[in-house]
Amino acid sequence: MMLSCSTWYEISEYLEQFDGVIIPAGSTEQHGPIGLIGTDAICAETISERAAERAHALVAPCLAFSPAPFNALFPGTISVTESLFARLAREVVSALMVQGFRKFYFLNGHGANIAPLNSLKTEIADASVRVQSWWDFPQVSELRSRHFGDWEGMHATPSEISITQFTTRFVESPLALEPPEKLSPEFLRKHAGDRHGPAEEHMRRFPDGRVGSHSALASSERGKELFEAAVAAVSEDYLTFVKASGES
Repeated sequence: MMLSCSTWYEISEYLEQFDGVIIPAGSTEQHGPIGLIGTDAICAETISERAAERAHALVAPCLAFSPAPFNALFPGTISVTESLFARLAREVVSALMVQGFRKFYFLNGHGANIAPLNSLKTEIADASVRVQSWWDFPQVSELRSRHFGDWEGMHATPSEISITQFTTRFVESPLALEPPEKLSPEFLRKHAGDRHGPAEEHMRRFPDGRVGSHSALASSERGKELFEAAVAAVSEDYLTFVKASGES
């Protein structure tokens, strides 16, 4: 059930039984030669929508504008400050709380969103907040590792591009065929959560937009497998979350 495709009467009826909502969170930023600019938002939103069908949940519109200052020089990227993103997320939660929502499940698709979304757990009183990135579930992580190994990298990953190839659109480019620079485990740890440097430095280091990720390994078939694993994990995790928070 999508909030944006519902009437207010339908939302009112939903609230008579449930007070939980799934809020996808992504980004609008470059994803290399064959990755869609909306990749993070598309992954979070499509997985949320299918998981909500299983869990009989409501899905709010995706928070698609988020911090991505390191990609600001790549055409099409729309980055907002972390403080603005955090404020927007807080105001969305506050607006829904006025109507009776109390359980907020953020399904995340962008590393830089994690810290500001997690801050809501202590800032929002009288509500329960869970933040979960779709790629962190064990069954999804296992598929990513099995299919792509070290070439998963950390940006414009073959796993997320596989999902968008399955759900949205396939793009080809010879620019993606050459493997990118392989990154060390130390680099991956140091820059987890999209802790990258200034835009000029980032574009100089990663001129095609890929950060250790061999996007050409992506496929629609693998995307279907990853998508279905994520949907199953999210639906189960959401139900566990709302039940633990006191919802029938």
